[in-house]
Amino acid sequence: MKLRKRILVAPLNWGLGHSTRCIPIIQALIDQGFDPIIASDGVALELLKKEFPSLIHEELPSYNITYSKKGIFFKYKILKDAPRILKTQKEELQKVKELVKTYDIVGIISDNRFGVRHKNIPSIFITHQLQVLSGATTWFSTRFHHNVIKKFDECWVPDAAGKLNLSGKLGHLDHPIIPTKYLGPISRFNRQNLEIIYDLMVLLSGPEPQRTMLQDKLLTELSNYNAKVLFVRGVIEPEQLVEKKENITIYNFMTSNELETALNQSAIVVSRSGYTTVLDLAKLGKKAFFIPTPGQTEQEYLALELQKQGLVPTCKQSQFKIKDLERVKDFKGLSFETETNFESLFSLF
Repeated sequence: MKLRKRILVAPLNWGLGHSTRCIPIIQALIDQGFDPIIASDGVALELLKKEFPSLIHEELPSYNITYSKKGIFFKYKILKDAPRILKTQKEELQKVKELVKTYDIVGIISDNRFGVRHKNIPSIFITHQLQVLSGATTWFSTRFHHNVIKKFDECWVPDAAGKLNLSGKLGHLDHPIIPTKYLGPISRFNRQNLEIIYDLMVLLSGPEPQRTMLQDKLLTELSNYNAKVLFVRGVIEPEQLVEKKENITIYNFMTSNELETALNQSAIVVSRSGYTTVLDLAKLGKKAFFIPTPGQTEQEYLALELQKQGLVPTCKQSQFKIKDLERVKDFKGLSFETETNFESLFSLF
């Protein structure tokens, strides 16, 4: 019997977006006859354990990325943490060497993990940030990211290549740094023709303490909202918990299948403007309201860009009021159809 080729798939543990957008890639690897090995840390690893319990899971060194309570200090916190992040990257490189030897891995797919690569094995870097927006330091942050990307064999961008795309200037360069392939707007979800049950769905994720700060604000605002609400906190815990508060049903987390159904059954979605969320909602053709994470320039750019295009309204976290949801009816919503040729992508392995 011929052994299935083993591919290491390693998403960054920064919110849930990196791990969730790896789900369709992991499933495609299985469908194409590969044997994925999943490696990450924290909630990203816990989520993928729940999605693929039969696969091998390995823990990687943690970057321990958190946000400051005030968005304006986020950039300075990242700079302050830079020495620790570089140390973690070196630890990752060593851990990957061990995993390659232990499992006879023949290919690596890293979603934004700088140290998950190997000089003797095809190594892919997934990112939608070919330009890293950071205000006055955009030139520096972009150049730093390019230096990371150059250490890989290929770069995969989860977006369309042409002018009609979702990431704007984030995911498109006039001159690619290394061989770059566009996956299309991949998503773990599929659109279903289901009856609308929820007037509003809140879908949270992202690093602390900002996730909790938005959660508390929204629960306060929704206490006087006369509509049926599904509230998913985005907290990965050992057991799924469900709580009901009058018109609001609260989950700590949902699996991909549960989320797919719930999103299809919801009229409007309130969430961060993280890029993976944008991909998911575009695949499902949803109307939404975006509240970007304070200080995260990428999310702020995406939210404003999509608002400018007349697709999704947005506002700052500190300014959100429940009446802002009335603006959604004046926007088109998200929609994007495309197919990904995984067979061609995986031919590198």
